[in-house]
Amino acid sequence: MGLKRFEGAWTALVTPFTPEGAVDWPGLERLVSFQVQQGITGLVPTGTTGESPTLDWREHNQVIETTIRLHGGKCFVLAGTGSNSTDEALQGSRHALEAGADGVLLVDCYYNGPSSLELRCEYHAVIAEACRDALVVPYVIPARTGTALSVEDLAILAQEHPNVRAVKEATGDLPRMALTRSLCGEDFDILSGDDNLTPATMTDPAIRASGVVSVVSNLAPAAVEAMARAFLAGRTDEGRRLAAALEPLFNVVTVTTDNPRSLRGQKLTVRDKFRNPLPVKTLLRGLGMVGASCRRPLGLMTPGGVRIVRSAAQAVWKSNPEILRPIEAAFGVSLDERLQDDRLWASLASPVE
Repeated sequence: MGLKRFEGAWTALVTPFTPEGAVDWPGLERLVSFQVQQGITGLVPTGTTGESPTLDWREHNQVIETTIRLHGGKCFVLAGTGSNSTDEALQGSRHALEAGADGVLLVDCYYNGPSSLELRCEYHAVIAEACRDALVVPYVIPARTGTALSVEDLAILAQEHPNVRAVKEATGDLPRMALTRSLCGEDFDILSGDDNLTPATMTDPAIRASGVVSVVSNLAPAAVEAMARAFLAGRTDEGRRLAAALEPLFNVVTVTTDNPRSLRGQKLTVRDKFRNPLPVKTLLRGLGMVGASCRRPLGLMTPGGVRIVRSAAQAVWKSNPEILRPIEAAFGVSLDERLQDDRLWASLASPVE
């Protein structure tokens, strides 16, 4: 197939689990098949959305192998192999590439917090050098990792290692992305790591992102792909129309709600931030695409959080049902019935205050 540029929509694939917490392998097959049938450009298994921190390396490798086996050469696979250990990331990257991945995605090292210089020299460069025949994509998301590869070090890395030809940008920092374009040049690909910022990053002449690693495309791969391709082709009005139709889903990748707590008879309020992948997993469960939620420590959303994600799906189903309709045939469900089923959605919420 031959991956030459990182363009279009790449689904940050969720990892489905059984109610007992094991990886749901038949469920993964259904999800991958759905993505391929809907024409997604690429799949990104075992990233943050795939709950890689809670997968052991045996599971991690098997999820990648399964995704590669099922895609049938009809899309690309960018395997999430990052770690806070360079040796682990290197082993995982070699395994993914031997299994047939088109490239590897390396999240900045979380918790131990190396400097930008250390990230470049002791992490990304080590793997890029060891995997010179493969594409290596740094993934910058400081809100999750507590550290970040600087644009300057990214540009040096790309100059010294030609196989570093793209970055996944999940900083939300548009000036930073413009600097990336300036320092890294026209042949370097910038992928939006935030669904809601995709229109801005792809239409801003100072950034010129070429696509998105999307969470929402777990639900609506064809629509997100069409949006990215429209922006890429300069059909800005079409791209903005699709983005507006998808916006309710973009807005629930992360959900924040104020929730009650009780302490010795005293009523308290705590602001809970339910982060990716819990909201999208809740939607996938509600729509009948997966059978269980996340691995601990991720759990269940509050009733208020579930109402927010349900309302987003209802809004899209009412205004632009074609975006979600492919789910019905692929998973054998009626979205009308599921979206109207109060008991179903109540069962997805945490009973604990």
